[in-house]
Amino acid sequence: MQYGLVHIAAGDLLRAEISSGSANGKRAKEYMEKGQLVSKEIVFMMVKERLLQSDSQENGWLLDGFPRRLSQATALKEIGFQPDIFILLEVAEDNLVERVVGRRLDPVTGRIYHIKYSPPETEEIAARLTQCFDDTEEMVKLRLQTHHQNVESVLSMYEDITIKINGMPPRKMFFLKLTKP
Repeated sequence: MQYGLVHIAAGDLLRAEISSGSANGKRAKEYMEKGQLVSKEIVFMMVKERLLQSDSQENGWLLDGFPRRLSQATALKEIGFQPDIFILLEVAEDNLVERVVGRRLDPVTGRIYHIKYSPPETEEIAARLTQCFDDTEEMVKLRLQTHHQNVESVLSMYEDITIKINGMPPRKMFFLKLTKP
């Protein structure tokens, strides 16, 4: 990551747990197949373990897709993890669905592509791309319903440090420079 922060994506942690075939991974997959949020205990333990690793402790962290519930935000605070800033990307729902449904993973390199916005460089790469089982339009819309039910309570926890950013930038890209105090 450009600023040295450790990127901790809850979705990536969940998919890795599911791929491992662990008991928690199997339980998580059951929730995700129904379009529900995975139990707070499963997700929280994975995120907590990652936050406690030395690179996160030394370099700082960027949580992506977490917390999604007030109880998760409260639990983070209780173990001493309070963000300096909370960034909310605002994206129109139809664009969000398109972004997720078009996402593809290269199982060889781990790189994420998008069939429209960031297509693979070669036919060989394109042939091996996979779509996560929960990146279907139906599942994304179910996840969005759950998100809408929880977002305001999470934002209330961080209202003094929340910055809302339009996630639909013009063709020219913008960069937000974050610095440590």
